[in-house]
Amino acid sequence: MAENTLVIVESAAKAKTLSKFLGRGYKVKASVGHIKDLPKSKLGIDVDNNFEPQYITIRGKGALLKEIKDEAQKADRVLLATDPDREGEAIAWHLQNAIKLADDSKCRIEFNEITKEAVKAAIKKARRVDGDRVNAQQARRILDRLVGYNLSPLLWSKVRKGLSAGRVQSVVVRLICDREKEIQDFKAEEYWTVEAVLAADAKSFSARLTSRDKHKINITNAKEKDQVLKDLQDSNLLVSKIEKKKKRRKPAPPFITSTLQQELPNA
Repeated sequence: MAENTLVIVESAAKAKTLSKFLGRGYKVKASVGHIKDLPKSKLGIDVDNNFEPQYITIRGKGALLKEIKDEAQKADRVLLATDPDREGEAIAWHLQNAIKLADDSKCRIEFNEITKEAVKAAIKKARRVDGDRVNAQQARRILDRLVGYNLSPLLWSKVRKGLSAGRVQSVVVRLICDREKEIQDFKAEEYWTVEAVLAADAKSFSARLTSRDKHKINITNAKEKDQVLKDLQDSNLLVSKIEKKKKRRKPAPPFITSTLQQELPNA
């Protein structure tokens, strides 16, 4: 008897397309996005138990999930073909648990183009659900909830009802506020620089005074500046060394999450 395989994708349109070329022996169902999520009516995270998320079936998805479970019971093999990203991996993980597939089941497939060749190749390379990707999605979702549910009410009371705070934007606003406070608290300090225009062999160049007796010089007022000029007035200046170097400078690349974190103080 031919093997009966159930393939689960996210999009109903994708399910229809796959059904056309997978042929007999395959049935394709769509989860239509996530089937489980954190509840909307409460925080849904047990902060006292290692931040354990409390997932529930998304409202309106109960009947669809039952259909998927029923089809999975009839199938000899179930393949989870949700999108090839961390959200898709999390959906596959929720489906795996709902259908009660074994943790080590090679039920996960992914493809980047909807062609018969790409899908058939993906089926041959079925793998386990990637726990690292799932954890990455869960961490992102939990942070969204922790930040949003705690900060949004403050926005409603201080700014306007209906606003929401995100895990990224909220931190960026904090960084901007901290930097603005540094600017406002900045105390201007007077400083002077001393430069001399030197000439030799009909060529001239500027030299800036940076140290004195091998100690860095710091001129903070006009009186100190006048004293330095007086001391230098009758000095003999000698060029002891000339170095020529080429330096190539490139602009820093745009920030990504990791490089932004590296630049943050106390990150």
